[in-house]
Amino acid sequence: MLERFSLGGKVAIVTGASSGLGVAFARGLAEAGADVAIGARRKDRLEETRRLVEETGRRCVAVETDVTDPAACEGLVGAAMEAFGRVDVLVNNAGVGTAVPALRETPEQFRAVVDINLHGTYWMAQACARVMAPGSSIVNIGSILGETTAGLPQAAYSASKAGVIGLTRDLAQQWTGRRGIRVNCLEPGFFASEMTEQYAPGYLERMLDSRVPMGRAGDPAELVAAAVFLASDASSYITGVVLPVDGGILLT
Repeated sequence: MLERFSLGGKVAIVTGASSGLGVAFARGLAEAGADVAIGARRKDRLEETRRLVEETGRRCVAVETDVTDPAACEGLVGAAMEAFGRVDVLVNNAGVGTAVPALRETPEQFRAVVDINLHGTYWMAQACARVMAPGSSIVNIGSILGETTAGLPQAAYSASKAGVIGLTRDLAQQWTGRRGIRVNCLEPGFFASEMTEQYAPGYLERMLDSRVPMGRAGDPAELVAAAVFLASDASSYITGVVLPVDGGILLT
């Protein structure tokens, strides 16, 4: 049974791998046995992630990637194919968050968030699906804010993550039967990230106390474990699923 959770012999791509959860995903997939191609806009920070992946004994290629550019997404996939000869897993993690009141948010601000979080997810999924063999897995990273609110003005972020949920279900319907590619979505709750660093003092503590039945923020390893599950053959009969990893927020 444990072999079904192994990613040995597989190749994974992780976007947004220059910081936070992206780093955790890249290292965790490597620890599960995958060689990893990583992409992000900050090439200097990608090199540190590459080092962490290679410390596990797995191979890694790092490519400066802006997921809002379909050609850049194709370039990351091309680099993975050149280095490893295949792509089996995509963790579509690249994303940004803002907290701008809706009556002040400019068209440029709103579009910038949607362009990365939703459009970038689509372009990366397209690029990977063109080369993936049957049995491959795409794991989109959504958010519980695609289904609920959390006391901050996050119209662009929430709308983009709700879009990722709909995109996940449609791509699963299109690709699972015809191409053998499973597409699922993880919905993180409160995990330490660059986004949570922007919260006002006391905000996170109030949310954990009032909205999270488990009473604490998530450990990145808990989210990575769920990603490994969806990436591996352990979830071979699961597609089109939106899986909250939120300590129970959606119960409240």
